Amino acid sequence: MTPWETIPELVRSAAERYADTEAVVEGRTRITYAGLGTRVERAAAACLASGVRVGDRVAVWAPNTLDWIVAALGAVSAGAVLVPLNTRFKGAEATDVLRRSGARLLFVTGTFLGTSYVASLRRAAGAGEPAEGRPLPALPALDRVVVLSDDAPPDFETWKNFLAAGEGVPGPDVRARERELTGSTTSDIIFTSGTTGRPKGAVITHSQTLRAYGTWADLAGLRRSDRYLIVNPFFHTFGYKAGVLACLMRGATMIPQPVFNVETALANIAAERISVLPGPPTLHQQLLDHPAREAHDLSTLRLVVTGAAVVPLRLVERLREELGVGTVLTAYGLSEATGIVTMCRRDDAPTVIASTSGRPIPGTEVKVAAPPGTPGEVLVRGFNVMRGYYEDPEATSEAITPDGWLRTGDVGVLDEAGNLRITDRLKDMFIVGGFNAYPAEIEQLLCTHPDVTDAAVIGVPDPRLGEVAKAYVVRRPGAALTSDDVIAWSRREMANYKVPRSVEFVRSLPRNASGKVLKGELRGKG
Repeated sequence: MTPWETIPELVRSAAERYADTEAVVEGRTRITYAGLGTRVERAAAACLASGVRVGDRVAVWAPNTLDWIVAALGAVSAGAVLVPLNTRFKGAEATDVLRRSGARLLFVTGTFLGTSYVASLRRAAGAGEPAEGRPLPALPALDRVVVLSDDAPPDFETWKNFLAAGEGVPGPDVRARERELTGSTTSDIIFTSGTTGRPKGAVITHSQTLRAYGTWADLAGLRRSDRYLIVNPFFHTFGYKAGVLACLMRGATMIPQPVFNVETALANIAAERISVLPGPPTLHQQLLDHPAREAHDLSTLRLVVTGAAVVPLRLVERLREELGVGTVLTAYGLSEATGIVTMCRRDDAPTVIASTSGRPIPGTEVKVAAPPGTPGEVLVRGFNVMRGYYEDPEATSEAITPDGWLRTGDVGVLDEAGNLRITDRLKDMFIVGGFNAYPAEIEQLLCTHPDVTDAAVIGVPDPRLGEVAKAYVVRRPGAALTSDDVIAWSRREMANYKVPRSVEFVRSLPRNASGKVLKGELRGKG
């Protein structure tokens, strides 16, 4: 259990315990935990002034910034349910989630990656009969839109003006609102990435969140002196909960990076003396392989946490040997389980860390719906399992069994020590001449080839075998690898039914902001 029952309790505790410790660094802006606490209370007061009630949904559609942290924590402190929106969404996708969540207030960035989010939102949700006092006709529940910048179009508000409206709300009123919340109060609705269908909203409580990421911080060994480069997007649990909230728990310093760029990351690590850098394997692979790596001092890095079906052993070894990273851990989670299910321990062997996602976190159970040692669907039960999908009882009953087991849709194997190895998604598995082929297993083998830096595999129709593997491969820079080379190598290294029958070389694999390969795009190409 944790010392805090709710997220606003955590924010106030951090502001007191770590008052003079640097909390957030964003360019030239540096604020302490005491300063962050003041900003969050001001944002909470503004939410109260705007009419936010306990249980109202408040959305944030913006990249990793200090304003995101303040807006989100301010809304949650006012009793709102946070709905983070994927920054890769187009206007129609964001509108769909805003409509289905019934969000009353939206914080949105101005322009990000060359796209005006405000204009995108207006195009998608601005049509329809005008509703008095409603900024977007297609979203009748949405009372107001706050633009996290100094400029806002008509019917929208600037961040500055929104905050100013809360100046008349006294501090005791904000604290009284916070006291209305309990551990069982809903803290957020995290919409799934939608890589296999329409996004669904996983409902998570304050106590689930705090217990899960108190455990994460303990197992990772996060500490007060750490400086944490948060590249994982805040709209994802890996960025918001394993990033922002974990730092609040330990008094670590947050350095948000809005989008992953390897040159920026290298510069940040050196300039800010970064010690903690979680992220997908591709992030760390790019750091290791960048030609300018030697020009940057990366010696302060001590903790890396990654997670994916494919984590090459060589990557773990290189992080330790070439960068001197003392702790490299892998983990597995999903939105429906508060973002964390299993995690390696700091004394695990490199082979365990590379080949598995570790053991269940305390308070949870994991089982595989198959005989021991064979792949089957991974089932999870424990405090971390969501309360359900938001306003979708049918999908909830399909996902959670009557006795509380969450059907993850992931395929995995448990070893004798209880370590889980994720082999694939149920929907990605294909059958080759009667044999079950798991793309992630084939991808992991392909990534052991010295000239392959990344790979993705899909099943494609075959008149004789039903389906066969097609591989999309990213070559190591300067390599002269051919498709025939890959196929011949594969025939030596894996069972025949797993061998890709065709290989297509690509500069990079299409991934969402969470690092997951978008298999749907590859199927469209194939």
